[in-house]
Amino acid sequence: MKNGLRVFDADTHVEPTAEVLDKYVDPAFRARLPDLAQYRQPVRAGGPGASPGRHVYRFGQISYKRILGEAAPRDAHSGRDTHWMGSKQPRPGVQDDNAAARIHDMDDEGTDTHFLIPTSWTSFVGHEDPAIEVNIIRAFHRHMGDFSSQYPDRLKSMIVASARDVDAAVKEIREWGKSRWAVAIMPLVTKDIPADHPKLEPIWQAAVEHDLPIAHHSFTWTPPYFPGVFDLWDNIFLGRLASHPWGAMRFVASFIGGGIPDRYPNLRFGTLECGFGWLPFWGRRMDEQYAYVGSTAQLKMKPSEYLKSGRYFCSVERHEGPDMLDMVRGFLGDDVLMYASDYPHSECQFPDTVSNFLAWDMKPAARTKLMAGNADRFFKRA
Repeated sequence: MKNGLRVFDADTHVEPTAEVLDKYVDPAFRARLPDLAQYRQPVRAGGPGASPGRHVYRFGQISYKRILGEAAPRDAHSGRDTHWMGSKQPRPGVQDDNAAARIHDMDDEGTDTHFLIPTSWTSFVGHEDPAIEVNIIRAFHRHMGDFSSQYPDRLKSMIVASARDVDAAVKEIREWGKSRWAVAIMPLVTKDIPADHPKLEPIWQAAVEHDLPIAHHSFTWTPPYFPGVFDLWDNIFLGRLASHPWGAMRFVASFIGGGIPDRYPNLRFGTLECGFGWLPFWGRRMDEQYAYVGSTAQLKMKPSEYLKSGRYFCSVERHEGPDMLDMVRGFLGDDVLMYASDYPHSECQFPDTVSNFLAWDMKPAARTKLMAGNADRFFKRA
């Protein structure tokens, strides 16, 4: 807690290394681990919360080598270097298998609960062999069961659902849907399988059966990427600007426009690490395009009304500020937005993110909802 206020961080990250995931794969898949050696990359030295000397699985990674205003890319420039925005580095291993270190960091910041989102290994969604994606997903779920069980009230995560193997995804939901750590489902949709595709219906049905919301999070560096990823003129400034907001906009429009909230009226859905200032604009624009061009399911409400229905949620980003928060709250109400830090990525302000949010001038009731209450309504309660 922070100043007597409970805090639920709706957007944090976890990146179990290859050495950890390898221990959790199916025995029948173990013979294929040598085939994955080519996708191992050393953990970046000095990366926030890194496990020195280990490796991560990463497939199809993009390097953004050009600096805006220059005609050609720089061979030595990867675009991956960022400025650490906090005042202290997270403890080593917090993204991997050191749950105790992560809890210490949470206590330093005043956070009660973390929602953990996997990163690099999800790039296997771009591999030509879906079996690799599915088996690493299964390994992640087993690891998360052990990782979270050390602090079951504080460490929560998602069931990752492969859009390329829906039967396997539903099996994972049914296996883990009642576990304490699994409080949401993240579908790994691709450019070839949109969120509104009928083949994904069993995933939405299984989510409803287990009271699990659908959480969307875009990716900048690796598959499944985000819309327009290959039209960024080789520049990470453009990539970071576009990736999460445009990915979330497309997901929301596809999910609503496909009629999924109408078919599953108890299904909650949300977008993470995408900012929130775009929501009023996108709601109004969806309404106009729904009336103007159609090409959607026949909806029971205007698209913007689904954003206000109590079933849609979105994490916030601190840089958008309290003035933009007030604007969005005026459009959607107090029940949509959720506190998020992006810990332990360099965009967070660890260990001061919570304090920075609490400095915003807000009424106590609205602050309580932002910092934990809305996340409690979005994520499945244990």
